[in-house]
Amino acid sequence: MATCSISSVADDELNDPGAAPYGNFINYYTFNPPENRLSLIPSTLLQDLGHSDGHHATLILDVGCNSGELSVAFYKHLVQEPECQEEPEERKVHLLGFDLDETLIQRAQQNNPLPASISFIPLDVTKDTDQLQHYLDQHGCSHFHLCLCLAVTMWVHLNHGDAGLLQLLSRLASVSQHLLLEAQPWKCYRSAARRLRKLGRSDFDHFKTLKIRGDVAEQAREHLEGHCGMELIRSFGSTTWDRKLLLFKRR
Repeated sequence: MATCSISSVADDELNDPGAAPYGNFINYYTFNPPENRLSLIPSTLLQDLGHSDGHHATLILDVGCNSGELSVAFYKHLVQEPECQEEPEERKVHLLGFDLDETLIQRAQQNNPLPASISFIPLDVTKDTDQLQHYLDQHGCSHFHLCLCLAVTMWVHLNHGDAGLLQLLSRLASVSQHLLLEAQPWKCYRSAARRLRKLGRSDFDHFKTLKIRGDVAEQAREHLEGHCGMELIRSFGSTTWDRKLLLFKRR
């Protein structure tokens, strides 16, 4: 992913949601802090999903993790780390975050307060999933127990078209037992395209030819349930940006 240079255009991008062509805002969590999602998600989520038996590692995947603030906050929200002694390895909860912007990943790695439990890697999931499989193999697991895909779908959709969006959903479903999805509504697509044009950049390649429009979250649900062997089991409501948080489970 391209990074921003220090210029007046870059300064505009810093404060203009929708201007970054891949969603790789370098100050994302200043205008959408982790609390916007965490306030809707119970801290007992892992227990509720049956991932707290204490006998095996629990793996969480954060797709498009940006600079990692939400990854760390989400981990701390769900996991109570022991204060006095190290938790046995087989009871560990591990989180892997990835983003295609290497600069953001470097920042996430540098600021990671829990390197034994949280890892960050650069990865473009539209091109390669071998690293995800390698991570699963390292932990002796066949799938991630919980996958977070929060405000990522629109950027894949705009840059890779309808096929790219459906492929992303299928890939995440294939490696996940549970999938927490936050899909941007169509109004965000229009805003992203408008703001990109305002900066004098070329429009998104696929914006005008997309057939998946309107209620994108509903169409994502239809694909996950109809083609990926998943079912919607819970909605946590909508964020302050009017985006639904939907939890799916592999059948």
